[in-house]
Amino acid sequence: MAYAKYFLSETKPKINRRQLKSIIKRALMEDIGRGDITTQLTIPKNVLIKAKIIAKEDFLLCGIDLACDVFKTVDPSLKFKLQIKEGRQVFNKNTLAIISGKARSILTAERVALNLLSLLSGIATKTSKFVKKIEPFKTKITDTRKTIAGLRLLQKYAVRIGSGYNHRMRLDEMVLIKDNHLKIMGGYSGLPRVPKGCKIEIETQNLKEFKYALSFKPDIIMLDNMKIRDIQEAVRIRNNLKFNGSSCLTWLEASGGIHLANVKKYAATGVEIISIGELTDSIESVDISLEVLQL
Repeated sequence: MAYAKYFLSETKPKINRRQLKSIIKRALMEDIGRGDITTQLTIPKNVLIKAKIIAKEDFLLCGIDLACDVFKTVDPSLKFKLQIKEGRQVFNKNTLAIISGKARSILTAERVALNLLSLLSGIATKTSKFVKKIEPFKTKITDTRKTIAGLRLLQKYAVRIGSGYNHRMRLDEMVLIKDNHLKIMGGYSGLPRVPKGCKIEIETQNLKEFKYALSFKPDIIMLDNMKIRDIQEAVRIRNNLKFNGSSCLTWLEASGGIHLANVKKYAATGVEIISIGELTDSIESVDISLEVLQL
């Protein structure tokens, strides 16, 4: 797997293998410490078992390949047989995978594998709900940088599995001038010259700021916490604007105070992007468990 590297990239979501291995090793080290003493004391070394990972509710599956990698990292001899593929809808009581091999290895890897699988499936499921809610509008649902430290790569991957899009992955990917930058700079008059080929986005909080930001012809203008009627007016102004006879190419992004109950109203304004922090910072992990099959 490798992640979608560029903002609003149309490429399939993937994760770099080296980075993935690093995340898994850190998670296992954090959980296991110097060893799983309970399992070592209670389970004989050569006992072999079969276990299944099962869904305890309906959700969009994300992270099942990652779960396999966790088990294989603990013990490469384990066999992991997928029952449902990544990105598919699953239902309560569905078997997601069957694992066979040493009991000690399976029990030691269990919690890290299930934690990541539950987390990513929760993000993918929530994202999918937002995407479906705004059909048939062409607006793109994107994430933000409001992620768990060390897990951004995986969380943004889950957003893509849920048919959402990634905003910038890191601070070095684009220029995004926000309210605090503007306060320190003393306003829009201090806007810097942006390196050639670098995307630029400017945050605005009212129509006056929006009109001024529009004159700089940025790639994107963020309409932060603005009322829907003001967003509608911003879209109208942008749509009617001409630069040397050509249409304005600046995209508009609605952000702030947007949730599942009102997202369709924001999409109906005609903005190209709706960024939603709760996709990754208000996570509802789904219920998944591992059950040992009868010996």
